[in-house]
Amino acid sequence: MKAIATQLAAIVSPESVLEWEDIDAMRQEHIQGAIASSIAPSCIVYPQTPAELAAVMAYTDSNNWRILVYGSGTKLSWGGLAKNIQVLVSTARLNRLIQHAVGDLTVTVEAGMKFADLQAVLAPTGQFLALDPTAPESATIGGIVATADTNSLRQRYGGVRDQLLGISFVRADGEIVKAGGRVVKNVAGYDLMKLFTGSYGTLGAIAQITLRVYPLPPASGTVTLTGTAEAIAQATSKIRSSALTPTQADLLSSHLVTTIGIGQGLGLMVRFQSLSASVREQTARLVEMGQQLGLQSTTYSDANEADLWQQLQVQIRSPQPMQAVTCKIGVLPATAVATLLYLDQIAPESAIGTIHVGSGLGVIRFDNTNVKANTVLSMRTHCQNQGGYLSVLEAPAVFKQQLDVWGYRGNALDLMRRIKQQFDPKNVLSPQRFVGEI
Repeated sequence: MKAIATQLAAIVSPESVLEWEDIDAMRQEHIQGAIASSIAPSCIVYPQTPAELAAVMAYTDSNNWRILVYGSGTKLSWGGLAKNIQVLVSTARLNRLIQHAVGDLTVTVEAGMKFADLQAVLAPTGQFLALDPTAPESATIGGIVATADTNSLRQRYGGVRDQLLGISFVRADGEIVKAGGRVVKNVAGYDLMKLFTGSYGTLGAIAQITLRVYPLPPASGTVTLTGTAEAIAQATSKIRSSALTPTQADLLSSHLVTTIGIGQGLGLMVRFQSLSASVREQTARLVEMGQQLGLQSTTYSDANEADLWQQLQVQIRSPQPMQAVTCKIGVLPATAVATLLYLDQIAPESAIGTIHVGSGLGVIRFDNTNVKANTVLSMRTHCQNQGGYLSVLEAPAVFKQQLDVWGYRGNALDLMRRIKQQFDPKNVLSPQRFVGEI
């Protein structure tokens, strides 16, 4: 095992390779929760330039070593268990700002730049990246793209794919490939930006990313509505068909409503960000709508508003106890309320959930340390019967071994396998981490 680390240190530098025995116990446990192997990886490699990353990957490919590429590790345990990983490659030290074109509203960064650091760079120019990932203080831009990780802001700005303008990545064999901007597709005809968004490191190692940015909104206000499922469903339907333009709009399960202390029953959190007059008018209209439906309403602004959304993030997406099971779901927006009601029915005291009003995408977390696979499968069946899906993002390794993490029932699996074969013919990049054990 030390021989692998020694060989890789010759490519980068001894300071850029951390042997397994030198990793602290807590971090070792975190890594082992993401892989399926009785043998620990040999080391972590930290390339500091795209050229070093390419050299490392070319060398691992020539030796047929299986590798797992990640950034800071906030989403390392998401998805399936990667099998028999021998080398971990971290892009955390590829963290430079390449270009911020203020007038063009674009920014180019290396994959290892942290989301919070990028926002700090953009803020003085009155701009921001319209994503709200899990663990924003430590998540890297490359990891956000690789896992397609954004939450409530998709209501107004769309998902990660909608923000992505260009990408540079390293193939398994070490070749650097670029796409986006003037070169939208490669010779084979793939839209590489879409392929790599949510690919979980199975197609290549993201090295550089170009994203669109937006002006910071001058004012913000949030309204919470709580009450009966029927009234919340009516309010949600009215919002979707109205002229209201929320930045964020989330449905909340009853247990989550109680946990963050905003009322009783199902909940609806709606945020408006625009000119002050527009925010005041839209919040007033939503409060009036809620009153007509018999819902309890509360308006938040300034620090209280920021604290409210932070509480939601902490409850639903922060690092959880080792035994918690966190799932990503997608249902038709019209069936979102029924889905949260079913969650309350099967796990009334041990699960919380939120679903975005516009997209029907959401997150469910089962907290009970004794949560059974059958409970999660029951929730998956319900989502599938509603025309949707449920995938297990994060769970103990032993739990993930009891069921199909992704639960994919579509007809594109053969196509996905052919794409994987073209990009990674030796199957050395995060093997079995993705759908269908790709």
